[in-house]
Amino acid sequence: MNLQSKLSAAQKSFESWKKVPFSNRQKLLLKLADKLEKNSESLGKIITKEMNKPISQSIAEIQKCALMCSYYANAENILQPEKIKTEYRISEIHYVPKGVILGVMPWNFPFWQVLRFAVPAILAGNAVVLKHASICFGSGNRIEKLFLEAGFPKGIFQNLEIGHEEVKKVLENPIVRGVSLTGSEKAGAEVAATAGRNIKKSLLELGGSDAFIVLDDANFKKAAESGAKARLQNCGQACNAGKRFIIQKNIEKEFLPIFIKEYQKYIPGKPLKKDTLIAGMARPDLADELEKQYKKALKNGAEVILPLKRISPNEFMPGLIKVKSGNPILEEELFGPLGMVMIAKNDEEALKLANDIPFGLSNSVWTKDKKRQQFFIENLESGTVSVNKESSSDPRLPFGGTKSSGYGTELSLIALKEFVTVKTVVGN
Repeated sequence: MNLQSKLSAAQKSFESWKKVPFSNRQKLLLKLADKLEKNSESLGKIITKEMNKPISQSIAEIQKCALMCSYYANAENILQPEKIKTEYRISEIHYVPKGVILGVMPWNFPFWQVLRFAVPAILAGNAVVLKHASICFGSGNRIEKLFLEAGFPKGIFQNLEIGHEEVKKVLENPIVRGVSLTGSEKAGAEVAATAGRNIKKSLLELGGSDAFIVLDDANFKKAAESGAKARLQNCGQACNAGKRFIIQKNIEKEFLPIFIKEYQKYIPGKPLKKDTLIAGMARPDLADELEKQYKKALKNGAEVILPLKRISPNEFMPGLIKVKSGNPILEEELFGPLGMVMIAKNDEEALKLANDIPFGLSNSVWTKDKKRQQFFIENLESGTVSVNKESSSDPRLPFGGTKSSGYGTELSLIALKEFVTVKTVVGN
């Protein structure tokens, strides 16, 4: 089937799908959740083979997708018409699905990123076409099959095996009414520009350089364990990974050795072994890019705490560097097993360092003091603030960024309203 035929099939499916009651759509989501849960091992293997994620983390990704599908399958229908009190006989707000929505998704979480966007969009009454990363066409095709196996109508979710150059063409097609992209700033800017020119809704979930702030009254052991995991899970290839460890100056000598010890537990292993904590990066060219960034940071005054040591075309012994304000590396996202340590003398300086970057995705702060927690909750410029835990996404809670980390909301009930038209109905 050619591209135009696939888009036409999506539009045709949408025309009937939008009339299916919300509760009936939810029943199909329960079936999808069940299929994900029951096949988590075999689906996890697809992820590991495509992008090197340790198998235990791949299986956990599938199980999280199942959990998310169950959440939406049991969610309150916030898209029912709302009656508003006015002097008119009829005053209502209706939520109307937009139509066919394009998803442009990355390789780092090949099932989670896709389903995180597609499930609420489809539950809201839309149809979805997917442009997956070129190394993840296997995941994309398997997700399409899962939707069909769960009983969703043909054409409601389709994987398009297309390259970057065809994304513009698909987005310009009058059938497509919106786009959700998870990826780099550059890709996001291009897609949003095309959507804007064609007056179409866009949602962008872009990069991050999240702060992991450790203050002097933190639980050092928990913060160190959580910090190593926050930076090195999925080989550091996550937009909301802890990337800059801002440590209060008076605890540097005590906390840093504990953190380094936890960090050094991550030794590259075979991705299909269940006890492997970290494997190689998704592609050798991504490892090349990280190595370039490492050299750039050092050239601009960064100090080595643990060297970033390349042991194969796509594997590293994880690195840790000490970086000061003004280093140009702070303007970039480090997508791989390289962490940055920064030192702040007090809460105000820690906040300034945390906010002084182009990104604003999700920050983490470690302190037992409620007043200090509140100071950071109110003043950190990010879509999420995690207190005494590493950043992670949760189906029940909104996920999205500010500044160069993008706009729009994924997850939670709020995501159901991302790709709908708000229609006012008023009269006597």
